[in-house]
Amino acid sequence: VRRTIERDPSPLSPGTPSILPPQPSRVDGARATLLAAGGRGTRRIVLLLCLLRRRRAASPRHAVSRQPHPSPHSLYRERSPNPRSFAATRSTSTRPWTGRPTSTRSAPSPSRTPRTFSMCTWPDRKGPSCSVCTEAATLGLSFALAANQIKGKARVVAMDLRGHGKSSTSDDLDLSIETLTNDVIAVIRTLYGDPPPAIILVGHSMGGSVAVHVAARRAIRNLHGLVVVDVVEGTAMASLIHMQKILLNRAQHFPSIEKAIEWSVKGGPLRNIDSARISIPSTLKYDESKECYTYRTPLEKTEKYWKGWYEGLSDKFLSCPVQKILLLAGTDRLDRALTIGQMQGKFQMIVVRHTGHAIQEDVPEEFASHILNFISRNKIGPNGVEIPGLIKKWQQ
Repeated sequence: VRRTIERDPSPLSPGTPSILPPQPSRVDGARATLLAAGGRGTRRIVLLLCLLRRRRAASPRHAVSRQPHPSPHSLYRERSPNPRSFAATRSTSTRPWTGRPTSTRSAPSPSRTPRTFSMCTWPDRKGPSCSVCTEAATLGLSFALAANQIKGKARVVAMDLRGHGKSSTSDDLDLSIETLTNDVIAVIRTLYGDPPPAIILVGHSMGGSVAVHVAARRAIRNLHGLVVVDVVEGTAMASLIHMQKILLNRAQHFPSIEKAIEWSVKGGPLRNIDSARISIPSTLKYDESKECYTYRTPLEKTEKYWKGWYEGLSDKFLSCPVQKILLLAGTDRLDRALTIGQMQGKFQMIVVRHTGHAIQEDVPEEFASHILNFISRNKIGPNGVEIPGLIKKWQQ
């Protein structure tokens, strides 16, 4: 090999200079030391390696760029941005809601006290009705983006619970599970009359607990489905001891609604700026004395009701005599009762990846697809479960 190199000093290309004699450098000095210390076989290996390295460097395909290596931060920016970082770069101005204007209904009460509940409706006469119960301190508008995807197949009604939004009662701080359950049943009966259409209850977080209690009471005729979103008894009960600290650590005052929207996606519970622009403004009220915006619902004053929201929730959920689906943001949230029930096939469980607690706001398209698949798979039509061949499918 050495003789071949010496005989043809330019084996790489006509314009490539000879590699012998070597140019003085650290690598060449180390090679000379190795040649002097080793035998004939070692010298041949070293020369071959040097030849291959020179040929590789001369090839345009393997040309080494002299640009500096990018920093880890620049590499992160080149990736597809996560929802939080992406949301911060977009406008936080409030978006006008393009759905049907919010309507109000007065629900009857045994004690003759007036109760007026605000609700958002997305009408559709083809399919069943999805009645939505929202999380504590959130409103029906939190389902706005998802409802726009569902309204082509089902009617969506999202009500604001007492103490939320424009709903008003004689005691807005009475958020006991019994009171909330009675409110939802009264609104559904007032809204649909008798007989009602096929109804699917959808509840998120605390609203999921309300939906479970309504279904377990069996007070609504023609109830055919129950959808519970990211609430599990075991996890909820373990988190209650930290709830006051969580409420105190969140931002309490905002100079403008835009700042509240910005905080909700940067350090708050949401990851979708489009949904935040719709749902956040209605959760705030302007405080004249402090000259800033504050939360409309004082959750810290309702601590005595928190335990009742979730106690015994898993057993009630499993006992509901309707088709059930549980949407979770993580697999580690099932308690023992739900784990056994899921293994026995008592309900369907779907884990939604890359989202926070507010699944219907963070990924509204995916959330809507799960609801529509649930309706289609269980063949729930406008009047109930439809038998193929006897009743025309409502999806057509």
